[in-house]
Amino acid sequence: MNTYAKRTIWRKENAPTIIQVIDQRRLPHELIIVDIHTCQEIVTAIKDMTVRGAPLIGATAGYGVMLACIEASTHKNPNEYFNQYIHDLRESRPTAINLFWAIERQVKAVEEGKNWQEKIEIASKTADQIVEDDIEVCRMIGVSGLPILEKIKQAKNGEIVNILTHCNAGRLGCIEWGTISSPIYQAHQQGMKIHVWVDETRPRNQGSNLTAWELTQAGVPHTVIVDNAGGHLMQHGMVDVVFVGTDRTTRIGDVANKIGTYLKALAAFDNKIPFYVALPSSTLDWTIRNGLTEIPIEERSQDEVKYIYGWNGTKLEKVLLTPITSNASNYGFDVTPARLITGLITERGICEANENGLLSLFPEYK
Repeated sequence: MNTYAKRTIWRKENAPTIIQVIDQRRLPHELIIVDIHTCQEIVTAIKDMTVRGAPLIGATAGYGVMLACIEASTHKNPNEYFNQYIHDLRESRPTAINLFWAIERQVKAVEEGKNWQEKIEIASKTADQIVEDDIEVCRMIGVSGLPILEKIKQAKNGEIVNILTHCNAGRLGCIEWGTISSPIYQAHQQGMKIHVWVDETRPRNQGSNLTAWELTQAGVPHTVIVDNAGGHLMQHGMVDVVFVGTDRTTRIGDVANKIGTYLKALAAFDNKIPFYVALPSSTLDWTIRNGLTEIPIEERSQDEVKYIYGWNGTKLEKVLLTPITSNASNYGFDVTPARLITGLITERGICEANENGLLSLFPEYK
């Protein structure tokens, strides 16, 4: 079995210092595996979204620290070299807290090494552990979230459960199970009748490109919709629940996710449709409270708005959508206030989107 059939990041067989990932920019039309040899290539892969999704960004950064240790060990100023690459890793994507969580976990671990060889060994083991931890955490998110779908199924007397998603918080954004996709996959494996409305998620189309691709691989019935169709579907009773992911969640339950998530939350709230956010605890930022003022929102290149990539029958092609002289704005994320969120689905269970709810599951942060 090909490794990528199950995971999104792994070490190359017989070459464990080479990290392999799926180039998510090429999906769904081409399945390209990229070899990553250096820490700088890790930084580039995160920046240009060869890899994306908060948990996968964290895992990739974990291997970045490992490669930084390897490279620093042969440099004349190893500490200076290492610290520079840690800085570059931190600067690669500003919003996803998993990036910083993984880096800090690694940096703290390698401090225990008495020399650079020990540091390399520690960083290697810790990077692998970050990957394995994410797989189990996401599996447990599915265990936590599955009862939501089972309850809806019972209320509908076994009829199809319709789930609306935004962006991609599936396997491709994590390692194996994904966050919002974990309860979906587990429900599908149990034979539950489910259907997923997949937001295209402009401007990079992570929904129509990535979520639709992985649901196809899993055999889950789905329909791709334009981003602005969600409210219409909710008004006409065609959505039973909304599942979204998050790149950073505050202590009081505010959530930063792909741009457009806030509008879906407003539509769900107006139509009394449950709106759940699935997240691993590594996505919680306990140091901040007000998401609107404290979460940094990434602004990306206007070319992502002005141009679109598509398959012309033989290759991927870049096409201009707007007048060439028009300016475009490209905020990567927005913040959904906790008051609009029905619940947070974590590896420890489901809680209300507020400080007391989160602390009931994670009392160690009181």
